[in-house]
Amino acid sequence: MKKRHEQKLIILSIGLMIAFSIPISLLFNSEKKVLGYPMMLVYLFAVWMASIVISFVIVKKHDE
Repeated sequence: MKKRHEQKLIILSIGLMIAFSIPISLLFNSEKKVLGYPMMLVYLFAVWMASIVISFVIVKKHDE
């Protein structure tokens, strides 16, 4: 794997540590609901899904 792809994955993991930290997660702890689901749950799964997609794109570029 190229060094720049490794660097991108490291930056992604640091960003995820920040996004999943308690102070940031608690910003979305409210009574609002999105399609019947609590806002915090929607936030956590949206960040998780985004990280999967970004990781896939980075690794896919590695294969080329």
